[in-house]
Amino acid sequence: MRKISRRQFLNDSVLMLAAASLPGKVLAQAGGSGARQKSANEKLNAAVIGCGSRGDGHVSEWLRREDVDLIAVCDADSAHMKSAMAKASKAGKKMPRAYRDFRDLLENPDIDVVSIATPNHTHAIISIMAMQAGKDVYVEKPVCHNIFEGHQMVRAARKHGRICQAGTQSRSNPGMRDAIQYLHDGKLGKITLARGLCYKSRPSIGLVTQPQPVPETVDYDLWLGPAPNKPPMRERFHYDWHWFWDYGNGDLGNQGAHEMDKARWGLNKRSFPESVIGYGGRFGYKDNGETPNTEVLILDYGDEQIIFEVRGLATDPLKGAKIGNIWYGTEGYMVSTSYNSAAAYDNDGKELEQFKGSGDHFANFVDAVRSRKSSDLNCDIEDGFISASLCHLGNISYLLGKNAAFDDKAKAFGDDKDAYETFARFEEHLASNGVDLKSGAYRLGRKLRFDAERLKFIGDKRADELLTRDYRAPFVVTDKV
Repeated sequence: MRKISRRQFLNDSVLMLAAASLPGKVLAQAGGSGARQKSANEKLNAAVIGCGSRGDGHVSEWLRREDVDLIAVCDADSAHMKSAMAKASKAGKKMPRAYRDFRDLLENPDIDVVSIATPNHTHAIISIMAMQAGKDVYVEKPVCHNIFEGHQMVRAARKHGRICQAGTQSRSNPGMRDAIQYLHDGKLGKITLARGLCYKSRPSIGLVTQPQPVPETVDYDLWLGPAPNKPPMRERFHYDWHWFWDYGNGDLGNQGAHEMDKARWGLNKRSFPESVIGYGGRFGYKDNGETPNTEVLILDYGDEQIIFEVRGLATDPLKGAKIGNIWYGTEGYMVSTSYNSAAAYDNDGKELEQFKGSGDHFANFVDAVRSRKSSDLNCDIEDGFISASLCHLGNISYLLGKNAAFDDKAKAFGDDKDAYETFARFEEHLASNGVDLKSGAYRLGRKLRFDAERLKFIGDKRADELLTRDYRAPFVVTDKV
């Protein structure tokens, strides 16, 4: 990956996928302005790419809107497309056109916007190709599978003048917006620590000893996209891909992406940390899953930090939160237990203020598509990229780590009291779930320093290699035209 400065990151116009991966009609449309701007009275034509569990929600969102027509759906699994078509029929809407290959869908000049809810490893390539084809994009979290391709997504949006919304919907909820503004206004003093929590019970996915069959309804080549052509080693083909590095990013990049985005938002950081260290493991059962079900990462911004905790085993909440956030200030703290609510407390635990209220992230996207101003987005692709990248940084540290005894932590976190307090709770949590701390081990990640200007690690070539991946042709994201 070539060296790219922060300034180039925002302004560099050199971006394309490998030409072989683009149909001719898409290349012809990749000139920048793309589809014509529609007036406020004209309906937008939308397409959904990826119609599974979350994609089903996208289909519902477009079908309920009066200012949008859902004219196309696409999925590598024909069963998902069948379900989407049936939903459109039940809603009394015109039947959308079905596509198996997203590249064919992008050739349709009538499509104005696409929303993407495919597995993580295909978010970037579909988004970039859609923007090159003149479409505006709503893409689910995490917006990218690795840091390099997320960087390319931002460059594509800027080069082609496209609107690209990241699907972290908390950004559009008035309850969270007011809560974050309360923090930014200094009502709790200086915020020194943001804690993200993903305490979400995840049972074992099971253990198989030989490759499992691909469902007959799935075009496996299209489903794999840029991932290596390996047979599935999981009982449940859909969803359990989250726990394999080739396709997912573990719960840190799955559910955790929401809370990571809020943690950074509350700190008012639109940048990368100075350093990161992650640790954890897959505890409590033995299965084919690769990603940790218990993981902690510490992101150091110098005067402030983010500590993120993933727990897939049974656990009690922390200050009332299981999936949410806690921000610690000099004059009090704030706890968020959902996407749309939070409460502020003083240092004695007395409640100061509550915040509640839901919004419409899709509506915000539609408004920005009509205004043609990315600044109107509540979560522009650059914010989605930075938040997803914080998750990726933690996973890179974890992957480069080594097994360590639980009592081997004397120098791991320097003089960071919050880090040691978190580690103590990490041990207590595992012990309460029957994990033998005396004979067992955890993976202690490598402490990595990051150069935000160059988007590279400092003095660590092995870590730099994990900023991207080996792409399977023709599904290749490149840094060259």
